[in-house]
Amino acid sequence: MDETISLMERLDTNYSAFSKGQKRIADFIRENYDLAATYTAAKLGNEVGVSESTVVRFANELGYDGYPALLKALATTVRTHSNSLQRLNQAAKQMKLSASPLSAIFKADCAHLKETEESIDKEMFDKVVDTIVEADNIYILGVRSTWYLAGIMGYYFRMIFDRVHVLEGTGNVDTLEALCRIQEKDVFIGISFPRYSLRTARAMDFAKKHGAKTVTITDSMESPLIEYADYPLIAKSDVVAIVDSLTAPLSLMNALIVAVCMKKKEELEERLNELEDLWGEYKVYDDHVLD
Repeated sequence: MDETISLMERLDTNYSAFSKGQKRIADFIRENYDLAATYTAAKLGNEVGVSESTVVRFANELGYDGYPALLKALATTVRTHSNSLQRLNQAAKQMKLSASPLSAIFKADCAHLKETEESIDKEMFDKVVDTIVEADNIYILGVRSTWYLAGIMGYYFRMIFDRVHVLEGTGNVDTLEALCRIQEKDVFIGISFPRYSLRTARAMDFAKKHGAKTVTITDSMESPLIEYADYPLIAKSDVVAIVDSLTAPLSLMNALIVAVCMKKKEELEERLNELEDLWGEYKVYDDHVLD
């Protein structure tokens, strides 16, 4: 099965060959994919008036290895297509079935961290570290909630490197103007999670066409940024109500920063000594212990 083909694309491609019952399943999924993602095969069949076995055969007809694989595709569709109102309503339904938001969010974030640690491509991670260390210029872009991740990465990289550019343009033109001098020896890091930023994808495309190495930090190999990435790093994420769960992406980014620090340890020590003198001279921090 080609993982790059989305569920909606499969429905469109195969729709004319579906039986009447299969078309009812397809129509229900198109209009209610957020609900379908929570249904068992039996419940989905009962909803549209077909048997459970028809639903399972429908999943196979789409090229999935059984109904669980179709559910996984539905979950991806919910992440990438649902608007804020749909996500809020879905979260409200889920919270009724679980403990308090406090418990639910901590449990979900722990699961994302574990899944990310177990699935991360260690060889790809090391390649990204080497690419950043060897780059002449480092460009970083995150839009909307991921702008904060880009800012944190830029803050720490500026302690190590002289030429770090966190792009803060408010539109596509501003972003591309900031990238106009990017070249082969540079690296572009694009950070994006559902709902994916078109501006980040376009900027990555621009950087790649100009010969720069491109890195993306995103949530799956189905992310639209993968097409433009030389080096993809996958961190599990989700959207709960209107909140982006970025705990695992932040941990992955922290690991990336620390790994770069270890590669540039001598230069970093010299830079930190200079910064400590500067901070002390201008009393940036309060070093007095309060009684």
